[in-house]
Amino acid sequence: MKISKPRFNLVELVIIATAIAIVAFVFGRSRTESRLAPFLSRGAAELQALQARFGPERNSRYGEEWLIRDFFAEQRDGVFVDVGANHHQRDSNTFFLEKRLGWSGIAIDPQAKFADGYAKNRPRTTFVPLFVSDSSNREAVLHVPRNNDLIASSSAAFVKDEGGDDLVPVRANTTTLDDVLDRSSVSRIDFLSIDVELHEPQVLNGFSIDKYHPRLICIESHPEVRQRILDYFMAHGYVLLGKYLRADSENLWFAEFKPARS
Repeated sequence: MKISKPRFNLVELVIIATAIAIVAFVFGRSRTESRLAPFLSRGAAELQALQARFGPERNSRYGEEWLIRDFFAEQRDGVFVDVGANHHQRDSNTFFLEKRLGWSGIAIDPQAKFADGYAKNRPRTTFVPLFVSDSSNREAVLHVPRNNDLIASSSAAFVKDEGGDDLVPVRANTTTLDDVLDRSSVSRIDFLSIDVELHEPQVLNGFSIDKYHPRLICIESHPEVRQRILDYFMAHGYVLLGKYLRADSENLWFAEFKPARS
């Protein structure tokens, strides 16, 4: 059998393959963006529908308040736990629940300066000035920009990447979420909010989710820790709520999976 001579040598083949990959990437990205456009527009439409239904005023930073109200259908007298609670009203996911729907709960944040605001304005909320992590009774350092305490994090590099400067170290004792709940005699959680700028996996590692079964969870999800968050909830039988994924690009929303009865 006659063997034909290769049309291209190895170097030429590498060059051709590289060129094909570049073209595929450019056109593939364009096609992907085109495919994503309807998805993104549906997300905007979902948020606009919630705003028309509940808004336009809100206390949360984005549309979180509307999503919570939608899930619970304006339920009264629920119980919340707010980890990384920050200010008692500004950008709060739980202010409306307490003030308008009579909910009660726990707000946890290592910045003790917020305690007075909760004491004066949130009588149904217990403020806990501790740093929630995967172990208790250790010292932790929170890096807080002097001009923006909303992006405080245990990672100084993260805060700087987010535009924070002139960082002020805030020292606080750590606690697990389980320890706080035990001391507060909490027996159930309807809504759990976690926003701690990259420290979410450690918070989850100190939380017995199978004991408390929160009905709805809103957790901030930066790319650096997103897979660990997804793995945690999947391991504990929670599912990602797709309709809220479309409406909120900052957080992930989870609810416990309950198979439909046949």
